[in-house]
Amino acid sequence: MYKLLVIEDDKMMSEMLSMYMSGEGYEIKQAENGEQGLKLLASFDPDVVLLDLMLPDWDGTELCIRMRRQSSVPIMIVSMKSEVSERVQALRAGADDYLCKPFSMHELSARVEALIRRSRLMQAGAAGERPEEGGPDAEKEIKLDAERRLLLVRGGFVETTFSEFEIMKLFLSHPGKVFTREDLINAIRGFDSFVTDRAIDVHIVNLRRKIEKNPKEPHYIRTVWGVGYKYVTEVEAPH
Repeated sequence: MYKLLVIEDDKMMSEMLSMYMSGEGYEIKQAENGEQGLKLLASFDPDVVLLDLMLPDWDGTELCIRMRRQSSVPIMIVSMKSEVSERVQALRAGADDYLCKPFSMHELSARVEALIRRSRLMQAGAAGERPEEGGPDAEKEIKLDAERRLLLVRGGFVETTFSEFEIMKLFLSHPGKVFTREDLINAIRGFDSFVTDRAIDVHIVNLRRKIEKNPKEPHYIRTVWGVGYKYVTEVEAPH
Protein backbone atom coordinates (compact mmCIF):
# COMPACT_ATOMS: atom_id res chain seq x y z
CA MET A 1 0.00 0.00 0.00
CA TYR A 2 1.44 3.33 -1.05
CA LYS A 3 1.32 6.28 1.32
CA LEU A 4 -0.06 9.70 0.43
CA LEU A 5 0.36 12.89 2.45
CA VAL A 6 -2.30 15.56 1.86
CA ILE A 7 -1.32 19.07 2.98
CA GLU A 8 -4.48 21.13 2.59
CA ASP A 9 -6.13 23.65 4.94
CA ASP A 10 -9.58 23.36 3.31
CA LYS A 11 -11.06 20.53 5.39
CA MET A 12 -13.73 19.67 2.84
CA MET A 13 -11.18 19.42 0.03
CA SER A 14 -8.77 17.47 2.23
CA GLU A 15 -11.48 14.97 3.17
CA MET A 16 -12.59 14.63 -0.44
CA LEU A 17 -9.04 13.94 -1.63
CA SER A 18 -8.41 11.54 1.23
CA MET A 19 -11.63 9.60 0.77
CA TYR A 20 -11.14 9.16 -2.96
CA MET A 21 -7.47 8.18 -2.80
CA SER A 22 -8.15 5.89 0.16
CA GLY A 23 -10.70 4.15 -2.03
CA GLU A 24 -7.92 3.74 -4.62
CA GLY A 25 -5.90 1.80 -2.05
CA TYR A 26 -3.65 4.49 -0.57
CA GLU A 27 -2.81 4.98 3.09
CA ILE A 28 -3.56 8.63 3.85
CA LYS A 29 -2.31 11.19 6.35
CA GLN A 30 -3.64 14.75 6.43
CA ALA A 31 -2.01 18.02 7.50
CA GLU A 32 -3.81 21.35 7.62
CA ASN A 33 -0.70 23.56 7.68
CA GLY A 34 2.96 23.55 6.74
CA GLU A 35 4.31 22.77 10.19
CA GLN A 36 2.20 19.62 10.45
CA GLY A 37 3.14 18.73 6.90
CA LEU A 38 6.87 18.83 7.62
CA LYS A 39 6.46 16.69 10.73
CA LEU A 40 4.42 14.09 8.85
CA LEU A 41 6.91 14.09 5.99
CA ALA A 42 9.53 12.86 8.46
CA SER A 43 7.37 10.46 10.49
CA PHE A 44 4.97 9.11 7.84
CA ASP A 45 7.54 8.90 4.99
CA PRO A 46 4.97 9.23 2.19
CA ASP A 47 5.38 8.05 -1.40
CA VAL A 48 3.70 11.20 -2.77
CA VAL A 49 2.73 14.58 -1.32
CA LEU A 50 -0.32 16.55 -2.46
CA LEU A 51 0.39 20.16 -1.54
CA ASP A 52 -1.89 23.20 -1.62
CA LEU A 53 -0.13 26.53 -2.17
CA MET A 54 -2.35 28.58 0.12
CA LEU A 55 -1.68 27.47 3.69
CA PRO A 56 -2.39 29.40 6.90
CA ASP A 57 1.18 29.43 8.21
CA TRP A 58 3.52 29.12 5.21
CA ASP A 59 3.40 29.87 1.54
CA GLY A 60 3.15 26.53 -0.23
CA THR A 61 6.11 27.29 -2.48
CA GLU A 62 8.32 27.96 0.52
CA LEU A 63 7.12 24.71 2.08
CA CYS A 64 7.95 22.89 -1.15
CA ILE A 65 11.51 24.22 -0.94
CA ARG A 66 11.83 23.10 2.68
CA MET A 67 10.47 19.66 1.89
CA ARG A 68 12.85 19.29 -1.02
CA ARG A 69 15.78 19.99 1.31
CA GLN A 70 14.98 16.91 3.36
CA SER A 71 13.33 14.55 0.88
CA SER A 72 13.14 13.58 -2.80
CA VAL A 73 9.49 12.54 -2.41
CA PRO A 74 7.38 13.38 -5.49
CA ILE A 75 5.38 16.56 -4.83
CA MET A 76 2.19 17.42 -6.70
CA ILE A 77 0.78 20.92 -6.27
CA VAL A 78 -3.02 21.09 -6.15
CA SER A 79 -4.09 24.72 -6.15
CA MET A 80 -6.66 27.28 -7.21
CA LYS A 81 -3.78 29.42 -8.50
CA SER A 82 -3.62 29.01 -12.26
CA GLU A 83 -1.30 31.87 -13.23
CA VAL A 84 1.76 30.89 -15.25
CA SER A 85 4.03 32.68 -12.77
CA GLU A 86 2.68 30.60 -9.89
CA ARG A 87 3.23 27.35 -11.78
CA VAL A 88 6.74 28.29 -12.86
CA GLN A 89 7.61 29.27 -9.29
CA ALA A 90 6.34 25.92 -7.99
CA LEU A 91 8.36 23.99 -10.58
CA ARG A 92 11.47 25.91 -9.65
CA ALA A 93 10.81 25.19 -5.97
CA GLY A 94 10.99 21.46 -6.67
CA ALA A 95 7.43 20.41 -7.47
CA ASP A 96 7.08 17.47 -9.88
CA ASP A 97 3.57 18.22 -11.13
CA TYR A 98 0.90 20.91 -10.88
CA LEU A 99 -2.86 20.38 -11.00
CA CYS A 100 -5.31 23.30 -10.93
CA LYS A 101 -8.55 23.12 -8.99
CA PRO A 102 -11.14 22.06 -9.94
CA PHE A 103 -9.84 18.82 -11.45
CA SER A 104 -10.93 15.29 -12.24
CA MET A 105 -10.24 12.76 -9.50
CA HIS A 106 -9.47 10.21 -12.22
CA GLU A 107 -6.74 12.51 -13.55
CA LEU A 108 -5.38 13.07 -10.05
CA SER A 109 -5.16 9.32 -9.46
CA ALA A 110 -3.43 8.75 -12.81
CA ARG A 111 -0.88 11.48 -12.12
CA VAL A 112 -0.14 10.14 -8.64
CA GLU A 113 0.39 6.66 -10.11
CA ALA A 114 2.76 8.13 -12.70
CA LEU A 115 4.78 9.95 -10.04
CA ILE A 116 5.10 6.80 -7.94
CA ARG A 117 6.08 4.73 -10.97
CA ARG A 118 8.82 7.17 -11.91
CA SER A 119 10.06 7.37 -8.32
CA ARG A 120 10.23 3.57 -7.97
CA LEU A 121 12.10 3.25 -11.24
CA MET A 122 14.62 5.81 -10.06
CA GLN A 123 15.13 3.97 -6.78
CA ALA A 124 15.54 0.65 -8.57
CA GLY A 125 17.99 2.19 -11.00
CA ALA A 126 20.03 3.81 -8.23
CA ALA A 127 20.37 0.45 -6.52
CA GLY A 128 21.16 -1.43 -9.72
CA GLU A 129 24.41 -2.18 -11.48
CA ARG A 130 26.43 0.50 -13.19
CA PRO A 131 27.42 0.02 -16.84
CA GLU A 132 30.41 -2.25 -17.32
CA GLU A 133 33.69 -0.48 -17.86
CA GLY A 134 34.62 -0.68 -21.51
CA GLY A 135 31.11 -1.71 -22.53
CA PRO A 136 28.95 -0.13 -25.25
CA ASP A 137 28.87 3.67 -25.00
CA ALA A 138 31.13 3.51 -21.97
CA GLU A 139 32.90 6.70 -23.08
CA LYS A 140 29.68 8.69 -22.99
CA GLU A 141 29.15 10.84 -19.93
CA ILE A 142 25.40 11.14 -20.47
CA LYS A 143 23.22 8.15 -21.38
CA LEU A 144 19.57 7.23 -21.29
CA ASP A 145 17.90 4.02 -20.17
CA ALA A 146 14.65 4.39 -22.09
CA GLU A 147 13.10 1.17 -20.79
CA ARG A 148 13.49 2.13 -17.15
CA ARG A 149 13.25 5.89 -17.84
CA LEU A 150 16.57 6.66 -16.17
CA LEU A 151 19.22 9.26 -16.94
CA LEU A 152 22.84 8.32 -16.27
CA VAL A 153 25.28 11.20 -15.84
CA ARG A 154 28.96 10.44 -15.36
CA GLY A 155 28.31 7.02 -13.85
CA GLY A 156 25.45 7.98 -11.53
CA PHE A 157 21.70 7.98 -11.92
CA VAL A 158 20.08 11.42 -11.87
CA GLU A 159 16.44 11.93 -10.94
CA THR A 160 14.34 13.71 -13.58
CA THR A 161 10.72 14.68 -13.94
CA PHE A 162 8.74 13.10 -16.78
CA SER A 163 9.04 16.26 -18.86
CA GLU A 164 12.79 16.53 -18.28
CA PHE A 165 13.25 12.90 -19.31
CA GLU A 166 11.25 13.38 -22.53
CA ILE A 167 13.33 16.43 -23.43
CA MET A 168 16.58 14.54 -22.84
CA LYS A 169 15.30 11.59 -24.87
CA LEU A 170 14.64 13.95 -27.79
CA PHE A 171 18.02 15.65 -27.43
CA LEU A 172 20.00 12.40 -27.26
CA SER A 173 18.12 10.95 -30.22
CA HIS A 174 18.98 13.98 -32.37
CA PRO A 175 22.34 15.41 -31.26
CA GLY A 176 23.18 18.70 -32.94
CA LYS A 177 19.62 19.35 -34.11
CA VAL A 178 18.11 22.68 -33.10
CA PHE A 179 14.69 22.37 -31.46
CA THR A 180 12.33 25.28 -31.06
CA ARG A 181 10.39 25.63 -27.83
CA GLU A 182 7.29 24.53 -29.76
CA ASP A 183 9.13 21.34 -30.79
CA LEU A 184 9.90 20.60 -27.15
CA ILE A 185 6.35 21.42 -26.08
CA ASN A 186 5.00 18.91 -28.60
CA ALA A 187 7.51 16.29 -27.43
CA ILE A 188 6.36 16.37 -23.81
CA ARG A 189 2.68 17.09 -24.28
CA GLY A 190 0.70 14.35 -22.60
CA PHE A 191 3.21 13.97 -19.79
CA ASP A 192 2.89 17.52 -18.52
CA SER A 193 -0.43 19.31 -18.93
CA PHE A 194 1.28 22.58 -18.01
CA VAL A 195 3.51 23.27 -21.00
CA THR A 196 4.40 26.79 -22.10
CA ASP A 197 7.49 28.47 -23.52
CA ARG A 198 8.38 29.63 -20.01
CA ALA A 199 7.94 26.12 -18.63
CA ILE A 200 10.34 24.77 -21.28
CA ASP A 201 12.94 27.30 -20.16
CA VAL A 202 12.49 26.14 -16.55
CA HIS A 203 12.96 22.49 -17.59
CA ILE A 204 16.13 23.42 -19.48
CA VAL A 205 17.54 25.29 -16.47
CA ASN A 206 16.82 22.29 -14.25
CA LEU A 207 18.39 19.86 -16.72
CA ARG A 208 21.54 21.97 -16.96
CA ARG A 209 21.85 21.86 -13.18
CA LYS A 210 21.66 18.08 -13.34
CA ILE A 211 23.95 17.26 -16.27
CA GLU A 212 26.37 20.16 -16.73
CA LYS A 213 29.64 20.49 -14.85
CA ASN A 214 29.10 24.25 -14.93
CA PRO A 215 25.42 25.11 -15.58
CA LYS A 216 26.30 28.77 -16.13
CA GLU A 217 28.53 27.76 -19.05
CA PRO A 218 26.70 24.75 -20.49
CA HIS A 219 28.57 22.37 -22.78
CA TYR A 220 25.74 19.99 -23.62
CA ILE A 221 22.48 21.92 -23.77
CA ARG A 222 23.18 25.01 -25.83
CA THR A 223 20.91 27.99 -26.38
CA VAL A 224 20.41 28.92 -30.01
CA TRP A 225 19.38 32.54 -29.66
CA GLY A 226 16.11 33.44 -31.30
CA VAL A 227 15.35 29.80 -32.09
CA GLY A 228 15.54 27.37 -29.16
CA TYR A 229 17.99 24.75 -27.91
CA LYS A 230 20.25 21.97 -29.15
CA TYR A 231 22.18 19.13 -27.55
CA VAL A 232 25.91 18.87 -28.26
CA THR A 233 27.66 15.49 -28.02
CA GLU A 234 30.74 14.71 -25.95
CA VAL A 235 32.88 14.84 -29.11
CA GLU A 236 31.85 18.42 -29.78
CA ALA A 237 31.74 19.60 -26.18
CA PRO A 238 35.02 20.81 -24.62
CA HIS A 239 36.05 19.40 -21.24
